[in-house]
Amino acid sequence: MKTCNELTSPREIAVREALQKVIDPEIGESIVDVGLIYGIELQDAAISIRMTMTSPACPMGEMILDEVHAELVHAFPEAEIDIEMVWEPAWNPDMISPEAKARLGWK
Repeated sequence: MKTCNELTSPREIAVREALQKVIDPEIGESIVDVGLIYGIELQDAAISIRMTMTSPACPMGEMILDEVHAELVHAFPEAEIDIEMVWEPAWNPDMISPEAKARLGWK
């Protein structure tokens, strides 16, 4: 499974762009920029996403998962969507993209 930074095909890029539309409501940045997407795998008509949340107790977790699924179904209506929630490695603020850190005013 490739990380979002290793995407090469137009379809992989389109999946990333769809995921970019999902905003983490607590941080106000896309789940891609927050670093919640750990991997994307494409096989024929299937799209597999491996992702995490900022913490296992994230109160917005189900909503974010629903939005990920909705965006992927909208962008790829014929695709079989599989979203795997993982907790290892544990998310940490270092996973936020430099661009998002700059928008948030973090150094």
